[in-house]
Amino acid sequence: MTLQHIALESDWQAAQAAGRYPVSTRGQLIADVGFMHCSTPEQTAGVRERFYSDVTEPLLLLTLDEPALAAHGLEVRREPPAPGVAELFPHVYGGDLPVECVAGVRVLR
Repeated sequence: MTLQHIALESDWQAAQAAGRYPVSTRGQLIADVGFMHCSTPEQTAGVRERFYSDVTEPLLLLTLDEPALAAHGLEVRREPPAPGVAELFPHVYGGDLPVECVAGVRVLR
């Protein structure tokens, strides 16, 4: 399964300098939330519309390498985003994302 994460360009630039990406979702850190919010390609447009539609900063779509995540001790769990919601979203547990786990980056228009 392809895992994707929407990132602010400034957050990704800072992560490249630090070697780790600490953001769970817009305005929240993995250390505070406990996991990184991700989506499948089919879910990404809806996530962008619901949570990032007012963002003026450039947005990037990070594609994660699931085997690399496992190699770094990170675990992917498919979970509902809220009680009573049937749709499952991928969440990455285990700490900040090493930048080498990102297989692709593209600008979202």
